[in-house]
Amino acid sequence: MSGNREMGTEAGLALGADGVLRLTWPRGAVITAEDAERAMLRVNQLCGDERHPMLVDMATTADVSRGARAVFGRPCQASRIALLGASPVDRVLANFFLGINAVPCPTKFFTSERDAIAWLSVT
Repeated sequence: MSGNREMGTEAGLALGADGVLRLTWPRGAVITAEDAERAMLRVNQLCGDERHPMLVDMATTADVSRGARAVFGRPCQASRIALLGASPVDRVLANFFLGINAVPCPTKFFTSERDAIAWLSVT
C-alpha cells in the first residue's frame, strides 16, 4: 500500500473466510477518483460473479474527493457496505457521502467493527 499522493493511494483488499470483503485505506489517505476506480475494479475482480458484504475501514482517511464519492456511488459486487470509522471526522465524511449520494446497496456507518460485522452478516 502506498500513501504517496503522486503515485495514488492503494487500498488493501481481502476476502475473509467469513465471506466479508475488507477494504482498508492507509493512514492519511486522500482518495481520488482514480484510487476509487482501482479499488472498485479490484473488488469486482476478487468477487467475480458472486456478491459479498464489504467492510470499508476509513478510520484514518484524510479526504475523499468528489470524483471518488461518485465512483463509490456506482454498483459493484458488494451486497452491503459497512463504513468503519473512529472519529467525529469519519462520521462527518460518511454522513456527507450517504447524504448526497444514492448508494448502490445498503450502506451504514459504524464505530464498532463487531457491530459492523454483525450488520453485514444479516441476510
